[in-house]
Amino acid sequence: MRLLLVEDNVALADQLNPLLRDHGYAVDWLADGRDALVRVHDDPYDLVILDLGLPGMGGLDVLKQWREEGVTVPVLILTARDSWAERVDGLRAGADDYLTKPFHPEELLLRVQAVLRRSHGNANQACLNVGGVELDEERQSAWLEGKEIALTGAEFRLLRYFMLNAGKLLSRMQLADHLYDGESERDSNVLEVHINRVRRKLGAPVIQTRRGQGYVFTGLPR
Repeated sequence: MRLLLVEDNVALADQLNPLLRDHGYAVDWLADGRDALVRVHDDPYDLVILDLGLPGMGGLDVLKQWREEGVTVPVLILTARDSWAERVDGLRAGADDYLTKPFHPEELLLRVQAVLRRSHGNANQACLNVGGVELDEERQSAWLEGKEIALTGAEFRLLRYFMLNAGKLLSRMQLADHLYDGESERDSNVLEVHINRVRRKLGAPVIQTRRGQGYVFTGLPR
């Protein structure tokens, strides 16, 4: 999943960037509200982590303008402000959740996971369980018929995105945009290699190929 972190505290950003990447997210970082206002139109983000106290343009104003422009990307607000009124203002402006600083990194990860599940229609699930496959986000592995299946980091990222978008046709470009940071990775043929490895581990039918169109996660046949 591709995240945009908008945070002007460099020390905090330096902590969150590797944390999120270690848990399978591709992350872009910005420190100015004005840059964030434009950036969401350039890249297909799955979630924005947005600080309220930003230079250039405050996070609340950025969020309001995004929603006025029809930007529907889920937003998790970070704020050092302990006023309930400001948290309410953020939710009214269109935020999906908020987290007050200081916070434990584990709580941020859990809230990110929860917001992503809700945004993909899995609000009632404590974990991703689709088509007979259960994804363990803490261990970055999959469970199949009670057996744990080890995944590499790339396989985990790929499978998570497929499961959150189960039944949807995903093009190679969509997958590359949501999974990779570097242009060299996006342009390579590693995507198909990872898809074939996931198929070998979980069963070929879990991911169907649509020739000339892309791929669809259907899960295991019943």
